[in-house]
Amino acid sequence: MLTLSLLRHAKSSWDEPGLSDHERPLAKRGLKAAPRIGAALSGLGLKPDLVLCSDAVRARETLSLILPTFSAPPPQVVYEDVVYMAMPAALLMRIRSVEAEHTDRTPRHMMIVGHNPGLEELAMLLIGTGADDDLTRIAKKFPTCAVAVIAFETGNWTEIVAGAGCLEHFLTPSHRP
Repeated sequence: MLTLSLLRHAKSSWDEPGLSDHERPLAKRGLKAAPRIGAALSGLGLKPDLVLCSDAVRARETLSLILPTFSAPPPQVVYEDVVYMAMPAALLMRIRSVEAEHTDRTPRHMMIVGHNPGLEELAMLLIGTGADDDLTRIAKKFPTCAVAVIAFETGNWTEIVAGAGCLEHFLTPSHRP
């Protein structure tokens, strides 16, 4: 069984209009929300083996606030431009490529820290089942600092396909366990 956590970066700041989209930092609200989501994930016993994080400032800052909430750091954290503003097809291709990169030990839980609309669309593409209230909430909105935790009944990332995932948790800053 594999677990994929899709984490949208926390709320970003628009205080400096001259900054490029890639360089925008977190807003005060985002700085508060990220550790709360991290604590919620940790409280559920969820800790990724591999994190693929957008190299945008707001995504890196979000991850830096979440990592200390885990009992130990993930074995591998990778910052990638390919995750920045990626669409679902590119994200799915990246997920499937993980198998070839980890021939010694396949990560069982991968987290992607990225952006909308790609993460929301990927979640909707992959999820086939889950609790009705969580499915309704995720279909309605995938807000900043939300995380969808999706389980797959396979042991190989190359076998991840549309509709095969079960939404185990959908956590948002305003709705945590």
